[in-house]
Amino acid sequence: MTFPTGDSEEKVPLWRDQRFWRIALQVLALVLVALLAWTLLGNLMANWARRGTQFTYRFLTQAASFNIGETLIPYTTNDSYLKALFVGLLNTLRVVLLGFVLTTLVGTLAGIASFSQNWLLRQLSRVYVEIVRNIPLLLQLIFWYFIVFLSLPKPDEQISLLNAFYLSKAGIYMPWPRNSPMLWLSLLALVMGAIAAVLLWNWRTKRMVERGASGRPQMLALIGIGIVSLIILIFGLGWEIPQSTQPGQVTGGARFSSELGGLLFGLVFYTGAFIAEIVRGGIQSVSKGQWEAARSLGLHSGLVMQLVVLPQALRVILPSLNSQYMNLAKNSSLALAVGYPDVFSVAATSLNQTGRSVELVIIIAATYLILNLVISLVMNQINRLVQFKER
Repeated sequence: MTFPTGDSEEKVPLWRDQRFWRIALQVLALVLVALLAWTLLGNLMANWARRGTQFTYRFLTQAASFNIGETLIPYTTNDSYLKALFVGLLNTLRVVLLGFVLTTLVGTLAGIASFSQNWLLRQLSRVYVEIVRNIPLLLQLIFWYFIVFLSLPKPDEQISLLNAFYLSKAGIYMPWPRNSPMLWLSLLALVMGAIAAVLLWNWRTKRMVERGASGRPQMLALIGIGIVSLIILIFGLGWEIPQSTQPGQVTGGARFSSELGGLLFGLVFYTGAFIAEIVRGGIQSVSKGQWEAARSLGLHSGLVMQLVVLPQALRVILPSLNSQYMNLAKNSSLALAVGYPDVFSVAATSLNQTGRSVELVIIIAATYLILNLVISLVMNQINRLVQFKER
């Protein structure tokens, strides 16, 4: 009696081997992409040779010769294109960072409001989400800029609120901390106080849950931290109050331009509507038994949401929140529609003056790519912190 050996087994033909075709098709796709890229690059090089130009970034050191209406650092028309692009990048980062904070607040409040026992508040949240989500963002930016901010009175007829806020077509002037060593010391004290308050609050919650303690001593300490922080906010930051020396002219404080306002409000309320739905979905993912168990312990609705529901909902909310933050950063490029000088707007002006389309498009693409990769990296790290750890 004989048994078949490995050598006597029939081999599968190459054209019927699935492993071969999986590798072959991937290699073929890679070759086609490389050929397409080579063809496009060759066409680009031929066009450059025909025009007598070449790929270079030397123009970045030349004088930009155009003005930027809103800057965070000193800038003149004699500065280089590189500095002009950096000024635009700072303007973009200002919108994106402010947008992250404000849109998170708006979206979270609207999402929680959809579960409110108050009928009017619940319906207002629903109407806001349904209307804003279904109107194009560009149309909303035009509404905020032309209908809201440009409807304010002329600078010489500006509105004064408490002699500290001035509203006109030129923008909104508001109190702002004066740049000094005292400001940075006060900010450091506020950050340390916030960290201490978070640690104290977590300790209080743990004692109340595990030992049934009242938490009164910790609450008194938290109130003390709050009072000290309020005193620092009022007197320690060295607030500079805007002053109107004559009609149409305001000195001091910070200026919130109409262009920045139209862009920021449009982005915040548009993205906030999507975040509200994400928050609502995250809250709904928490089982009904968790709500009932928390209420059976005597916790009122605010503590139920704070201590039981939201910590569990965060594991569902954060992954989708990452996408909305990235969308906000990319949508900020629509600043060109309202005249706000972000990095895309400055690059477009530079392109019109220099004709360096390829070089500047690469700069713009790389800028938004790096910005979104950083956002994704930070959000993924935060997401890992709130996920369950398996043993």
